[in-house]
Amino acid sequence: MFKKLLMLAALLLPAAYSHAQEMSYQAGALQINAPWSLELPPNAPTVAAYFVIHNAGQTPDRLLSVQSPVAGSAQLHEHQHVDGLMKMQQVQAVDIAPGQDALFAPMAYHVMLLELNDRSQLVAGQHFPLTLHFEKAGDVTVQVEVLKQAPDGAMQMNMK
Repeated sequence: MFKKLLMLAALLLPAAYSHAQEMSYQAGALQINAPWSLELPPNAPTVAAYFVIHNAGQTPDRLLSVQSPVAGSAQLHEHQHVDGLMKMQQVQAVDIAPGQDALFAPMAYHVMLLELNDRSQLVAGQHFPLTLHFEKAGDVTVQVEVLKQAPDGAMQMNMK
């Protein structure tokens, strides 16, 4: 019996880990999926957070701002091609059209966490709270999983 339980636990462990990366949160008609961040490199002054927002509703919504207790300031940013170069810039809000996704990924939209307060939560295996403030759906707090490396396909997600 013990061997069967051990085998079952071994089989379920990868599923439990993949479930952690597929965490999902709801705010009205919006679904926020798989929030993650990379482990903070030594002496890094900032860190980024990523996720996908899906609008399952019939009306548009807008992400107005974000905040986290691990940072004194949190900003919405995007990457854009400018004169053949990638440029990062702050944006005031991110629109999410009905039936569409807003992708927060490397080289796309992302949350920049500045003036870091609590670096202990920014190591692989930890989680930290991030509150998203939406125009219509209101506020939702997600738990951002800190990873050693980006999830498979994260770097190519914005190429779709």
